[in-house]
Amino acid sequence: MADTSDTRTPAQIEADIKRRREVLAETLDEIGVRVHPKTIVGDAKAKVVANVDHTVGRAYVEVNRVVSEVRAQFVDEEGAPRLERVVPVALVVVGVVGLLALGTRRRKG
Repeated sequence: MADTSDTRTPAQIEADIKRRREVLAETLDEIGVRVHPKTIVGDAKAKVVANVDHTVGRAYVEVNRVVSEVRAQFVDEEGAPRLERVVPVALVVVGVVGLLALGTRRRKG
């Protein structure tokens, strides 16, 4: 059988009970803060903001990568334009703008 005798004095037992009550009160206070609606809403907002920040950050990095890749197609390592690529694209853009302008004039007239 287990020994159930307690060798503590009544004062020691009272001090232990007091200490355990204080710890229990702190724990209950912490639980109360955690389940409070404002805390729950604040935690949810913080998670949403963190997710949005993460998504925006990833999008920014991806856009930067794409812009760098496109830029590399039209500019050499020294920063000079690659005319063999810029001129054809410029001609296509001018042609499309001209066709759009021509189409707009025909509708009005």
